[in-house]
Amino acid sequence: MVVTAERTPLYDEHVRSGAQMTNFGGWVMPLQYSSIREEHRSVREAVGLFDLSHMGELRVKDESLAQRVVSRDLTRLRPGRIQYAMLCNEAGGIIDDVLAYAVDDGGYLMVVNAGNQDSDFDWIRRHNPSASGGGQGGGVFNVGRDWALIGVQGPRAVGLVQRLTSSDVGGVKYYAFIEGKVADVACLISRTGYTGEDGFELFCGNEDAARLWRALLEEGQVDGIRPAGLGARDTLRLEAGMRLHGNDIDANTNPLEAGLDWTLSLDKDFIGRDAIMQVRERGLSRVLVGFKMLNRSIPRHGYAVVDGGVQVGSVTSGNVSFTLGYNIGMAYVAPTLAQPGTRLGVEVRGTAAPAEVVALPFYKRPHPK
Repeated sequence: MVVTAERTPLYDEHVRSGAQMTNFGGWVMPLQYSSIREEHRSVREAVGLFDLSHMGELRVKDESLAQRVVSRDLTRLRPGRIQYAMLCNEAGGIIDDVLAYAVDDGGYLMVVNAGNQDSDFDWIRRHNPSASGGGQGGGVFNVGRDWALIGVQGPRAVGLVQRLTSSDVGGVKYYAFIEGKVADVACLISRTGYTGEDGFELFCGNEDAARLWRALLEEGQVDGIRPAGLGARDTLRLEAGMRLHGNDIDANTNPLEAGLDWTLSLDKDFIGRDAIMQVRERGLSRVLVGFKMLNRSIPRHGYAVVDGGVQVGSVTSGNVSFTLGYNIGMAYVAPTLAQPGTRLGVEVRGTAAPAEVVALPFYKRPHPK
């Protein structure tokens, strides 16, 4: 059976801009418009614009169900605030990492990874005792294909969005959101991102996406705005030490070994909690570390990580760091090899290129208050 990749409502905008398109998570997405380096530096130094409409959105109206499937204690989350959390299986593995938005009706909006939105929806519904029959029953709704999502990221992002809205977006705290209009388009304005920079993610209806995209590009010309693709999004998130599901975390990864213990509310019951507690009690056999290359070699996903000629792990994510000026990556290794300053090797074209363990994240900027 041939499966056709889906298109976001901004597909025509990308093609018109000459973007190089690629299939990502079952969606046709822009990889880059100019060069990954230029788009990356624009986000770090000015402002970049991302189409994130491939991301999934699930509405979970039952608080008890949300508490059961999400690793954080959502009862502590006030309306208008957001938490990063895990969906775990019974063995404690990470099915997906999500952003949970507390909305005014007492339920939650969960933003999930593009390739996982349908399977996440099915998984949550299977654990909902009130679900019956087909359709969207049981108070769980798969609404991702009804919404567009645009990321505005970089040190000039707040000023750009503020000029297009009457809402006080500068007063929106990190990991909080408001409803308002941007360029006369009704939006959910979320102070979140996947780049390590300040900025917003703007949710709007599909029918308004192109109008909002064009307005941001036009107004942002004075800020040096660039549309940015998946290539820059990956190098930016890697510098910020943000995990990518399918690379750095997956259904066989325990949140503790991934350094995500802060996403766990172990004083409440959730799917996978008991297995995670067992791992914590017996100790970790591996942990995720960051490393920098000591020469110009570029680590890539899947490359072997070695110590004394013996493989001790594999690169989960790796690339050039356009901000730091050296090449970086992440890998799982034994806890005895996880101390910053530890020397390791990365097999690049048959040679063990020298690397050194460093603290995560590689790059960090102060979060807005």
